[in-house]
Amino acid sequence: MSSRLWGIIAKEFIQLWRDRLALTLALFVPVAMLFIFGWAINTDVKHVPTAVFDQSGGVEARTLLEAFTNSQYFDIVQQARSHRELTRLIDGGAAKVGIVIPPDFGRQLTRQNVSVQVIVDASDPQVATSAMNAAAAIGAQRSLEILTQTVEGTVLRRGGAPVDVRVRAWYNPDLVSAIFIVPGLIGALLMQTTVSVMAITVVREREKGTLEALVVSPIRRWELLLGKIVPNLLVAYGQMTMALIVAHVVFDVPIRGSLPLLYGLSAIFMFGTLGIGIFVSAASRTVPQAMQLSFLTFLPSIYLSGLLFPIEGMPPGAQVLASAIPLTYYLRVVRGIVLKGIGLEYLWSQVLPLLVFGVVVFTLSILRFRKQLE
Repeated sequence: MSSRLWGIIAKEFIQLWRDRLALTLALFVPVAMLFIFGWAINTDVKHVPTAVFDQSGGVEARTLLEAFTNSQYFDIVQQARSHRELTRLIDGGAAKVGIVIPPDFGRQLTRQNVSVQVIVDASDPQVATSAMNAAAAIGAQRSLEILTQTVEGTVLRRGGAPVDVRVRAWYNPDLVSAIFIVPGLIGALLMQTTVSVMAITVVREREKGTLEALVVSPIRRWELLLGKIVPNLLVAYGQMTMALIVAHVVFDVPIRGSLPLLYGLSAIFMFGTLGIGIFVSAASRTVPQAMQLSFLTFLPSIYLSGLLFPIEGMPPGAQVLASAIPLTYYLRVVRGIVLKGIGLEYLWSQVLPLLVFGVVVFTLSILRFRKQLE
């Protein structure tokens, strides 16, 4: 090869080495994608949070509940004292499954077949399907054990399975995936608009040299920043409105809750994502860098937040990472309002992390942005 070609190759390597951010992104993003895909794609969902309303309290009831726990598909996290409390736990998201054991469960089991109700939050079809199949299998296994004991004791029983597990699917009884995914895409759209567009807009101004001209003009810095934020917010709300209309008209997604509440809580979510966009713009020197950094923040949010894959099926490390992603909490807000029709009294535990995240990230990004302008 000619010396000219070697010179060009050497020059490109030197430029790449000097641009440490681009080199880091080029090496880190593929590895991050492998980890995220490996963590997220898991169809075998276990350790589903479960609430129990045990009206019996007997030995047979405890034996059945131990079978649910030992299967590793169900983690009993709450003991409800009434049907209303059980409903509240499922509505609020503290439990995805509710088990109702009738009174005198043990006494009825010795004489006749007994029905055990299993309520499943079917707003996530993948979690619901796994829980429903596991509950049915546990009921069949427990019935087989009882029938075996009955035969050995030479006591004949009549009828079907002793333990009749009856599953009820709430919020999405037909287990339609679109009803679960489409409301979540609203959060993805809002994040994409507020992070990517905000970052690219500011960096493009810097590349053209117009940002410095605005800084030295009589316009105050907060006016400059607010002028950048307001159009992005309006565009994001426009996208949100169109997405809700399409979701309801085309995909038959029910809108059971308060739309004003949804729009108000969405502002808290976008408060944090706008902070991410400003921070990305302050860390980027070119538009391609801003796009890469935005993609890097967008990627884990899409796959680890519960938008496409259930968090319950992820390993513990991925679940910890998911708890640090604001989209995780916003998806629970959107699905809670749209699919369940619940109010702020059930959603405050999701809104509080969004508010804390927004205040911290937005404050740090503003300080970084102002320091860069100075």
